[in-house]
Amino acid sequence: MTSSTDCIRKEIHLRAPRTRVWKALVDAEEFGTWFGMKLEGRFLPGQPVFGRITHPNYEHIHLEMRVERMEAESTFSYRWHPYPMDAKKDYSTEPMTLVEFHLESAEGGTLLKVVESGFDQLPPERRDEAFRMNDAGWAGQLPRIERYVTA
Repeated sequence: MTSSTDCIRKEIHLRAPRTRVWKALVDAEEFGTWFGMKLEGRFLPGQPVFGRITHPNYEHIHLEMRVERMEAESTFSYRWHPYPMDAKKDYSTEPMTLVEFHLESAEGGTLLKVVESGFDQLPPERRDEAFRMNDAGWAGQLPRIERYVTA
């Protein structure tokens, strides 16, 4: 059983075909475009991808994503260190959260569900802020992917 602070759940109905949404998620260049990242490499299960945030005031954030699953037009997931704001801190010793994207066909498009879990495993001094900031972050990212796949 997970606590209410361990897991973020968001969803959005996208007026775009499932194939289009899938490509926006699993193509690292496209993902970076709508998310606001510059990623190096491709998304492949079991492989890390490195990059940095390109949003203003967040350019100092470098990140690692470890791809977990890629099930065609259904599920894409990766692990990462949530809200790694301190450029001087080494987050590599901390647990990573799991981000999962689930796609379902829906009337007129695709239902995209995003689940990020594992916050309860983070160090207590970072847990609440990482959860709060990523909860707000996903609320902001869903309209970004919507604009991207419907443009």
